[in-house]
Amino acid sequence: MVLSDIMGMSDSDYMYNQSRAHSADLLFLKMRAWFWGTTSTVIALLLGNIGGVFDINIMGWIIERVTGLWGH
Repeated sequence: MVLSDIMGMSDSDYMYNQSRAHSADLLFLKMRAWFWGTTSTVIALLLGNIGGVFDINIMGWIIERVTGLWGH
């Protein structure tokens, strides 16, 4: 009742508009997550390929360190 007096719309109209805005916000958040997820995945794969070209083997180093803990 007060909201309709102040804003010129009913409570149900206000709630409908809020739910539409909320679903649009979720859509944009999901789109941003997909964009940055895809971008970071491509960058990680490119860095991995570049590291392989220059003979940088990070996973090999990690495996050697972990197996070295049990070897000594």
